[in-house]
Amino acid sequence: MPTALKRSSMNLNRLAYFAAVVDAGSFTRAATTLGITKAVVSQQVAKLEEEVGVTLLLRTTRSVKATEAGRLLYARCAVILRESADAFDDLTQGAASPEGRLCIAAPFDYGSAVIVPVATELTRRYPRIEVVLNLSDRTTNPQENDLALRVGWLKASSDQARRIGKFEQWLVCAPEFSEALSKVRQPEDLAKLPFVANASLPDPLVWSFSRASGGQRSVRMRATIAIDATPAVYAAVLGRAGLSVLPDYVVAGDVASGRLCRVRPDWKLRSGGIHIVFPAARFRPAKVSRFVELLLESERARTGGESPQRV
Repeated sequence: MPTALKRSSMNLNRLAYFAAVVDAGSFTRAATTLGITKAVVSQQVAKLEEEVGVTLLLRTTRSVKATEAGRLLYARCAVILRESADAFDDLTQGAASPEGRLCIAAPFDYGSAVIVPVATELTRRYPRIEVVLNLSDRTTNPQENDLALRVGWLKASSDQARRIGKFEQWLVCAPEFSEALSKVRQPEDLAKLPFVANASLPDPLVWSFSRASGGQRSVRMRATIAIDATPAVYAAVLGRAGLSVLPDYVVAGDVASGRLCRVRPDWKLRSGGIHIVFPAARFRPAKVSRFVELLLESERARTGGESPQRV
């Protein structure tokens, strides 16, 4: 068994030859696909086996199959070769119009309020892009999509995340509750009013309020209705079911128009971040880059020009 292979002596072309043989199941068919002679393919794979010190392929007169070590190497080098191909494809496109299917995962509320308009503008500018939106309050694996949006507070992970903005949580209600709200002096008084609980949250009844002049209060609300989807909570609040806490990007327009009232804005709730999460170690094609650019423009317009940050 030779010593560990020095990186300076690695020939990445041999990985491509080896992967082509595994894909084709034959040295002859692999040579045809690569446009070179069978002898060159056989020689390069043999040198690769010599370099790594293990047998990668089992050769018979009728077929070629990967050994266990060969399957492990193939799984790794297939990713490398695919990433390389994606990178070269994007580079060769240059200024060409982005194209292809773009899969995006996002929460229902943020997806409906922000992502749908951005995706619509993207497809208007680049007609050869097809957008597939997977909207769900369930946290999806970024590897299943080209990118995912996370709203709130990120947990540590190996995924590549970029903070693009922030949001505030607003306590809101219909104007019909104005008389009852006139009696609210402290956050604790809110517990006496009907409350629509968002059951998709870890603790939908306990809320912590703070204000710039100092002081923090934790209040346990009394739920009259519990709903496990933010859009339905929003609909219930519009329907005068009670107070509730909703993101500013959902209710800001309603507050501005008077359809909803913001309750005690001097007592603030915890704000959160908006992040794009990319699949780990994955090349970002032009369609992803163009979408991110438009989303950043949208967030800057919504939040008044806050600069995005990396996390």
